[in-house]
Amino acid sequence: MSSASNDQGRAYEYICLITLAEEINKFRLAVIDKNSSYEAAQNAWNNIDAQLKEILTESAKAAVLTIFDLEPLIIEDGNDQLDLKIQKDSEGEIGDVRDILIIRRNIHWEIGLSVKHNHFAVKHSRLSPKIDFGKKWFGVECSNQYWNSVNVVFDYLKECKNKDLKWSELDDKENDVYVPILNAFVDEIKLSNSQHPDLPRKMVEYLLGEFDFYKVISIDNKRLTQIQTYNLRGTLNKPSTTKEAKIKVPISTLPTRIVSLDFKPNSKNTVELYMDNGWQFSFRIHNASTKVETSLKFDVQIIGMPATIISINCYWN
Repeated sequence: MSSASNDQGRAYEYICLITLAEEINKFRLAVIDKNSSYEAAQNAWNNIDAQLKEILTESAKAAVLTIFDLEPLIIEDGNDQLDLKIQKDSEGEIGDVRDILIIRRNIHWEIGLSVKHNHFAVKHSRLSPKIDFGKKWFGVECSNQYWNSVNVVFDYLKECKNKDLKWSELDDKENDVYVPILNAFVDEIKLSNSQHPDLPRKMVEYLLGEFDFYKVISIDNKRLTQIQTYNLRGTLNKPSTTKEAKIKVPISTLPTRIVSLDFKPNSKNTVELYMDNGWQFSFRIHNASTKVETSLKFDVQIIGMPATIISINCYWN
């Protein structure tokens, strides 16, 4: 992700937080935790132009009232304080993909929002000579077969890095780097899956995080904000003491088996994973810098979801 995209994403987190606070305070006390993540988001907001501020404000307003319809506990009349906070990016590294938390401590309740600006990416995980992706993703250490395969490629990249080469200067990065790395990645998942039947479930839990959440995606060119419901453990959509949620969110079933894992047709940099219960992901590998590094980055996208994950389009005024 470019620095401009990153700044816009932080700015969107900021205005979503501010809009939540303004709207909630019409019903009850809401207090923002002005931590370092809040300050970074506020700085990003201050550094974007007035036109983008207007766009992001419209987007945030479109989402907030629908979130209230999904979560009546947010605006339930009560004497307790409701807390709002932006989480540190490091939380995503340890399994929490939520950017914004909405918390009522006296009833031990919280929900989270994953906030995206103009993109649908799930994860940006890396592969490198030091990253045991199997252990990190689904709790199974990568085999010697995997390391023997990828280390040949990473040794080649190390030589290229020492020569200060750019990725564009490599003779054939797709066949020399992407294809063998992805082949090793596919083979390792298939091997681990044959020995650990809970791998499909753990893969999805890694990709989507340890907690249920709503994904809030601003799609500027369509003037709409999409809310996706990831209610994998049944913690979302709880009623208040006086109201049921206006929009019902079912619990989604996690996958139990891999149906297919192979290269996307006519592609040398993307593999597609198809699992039961409607789960489908693509993994596009790419270099995340101009100069050669001894690591590669995945752009992970959901290309198919269970019918129980609802997508709600909130059109701007």
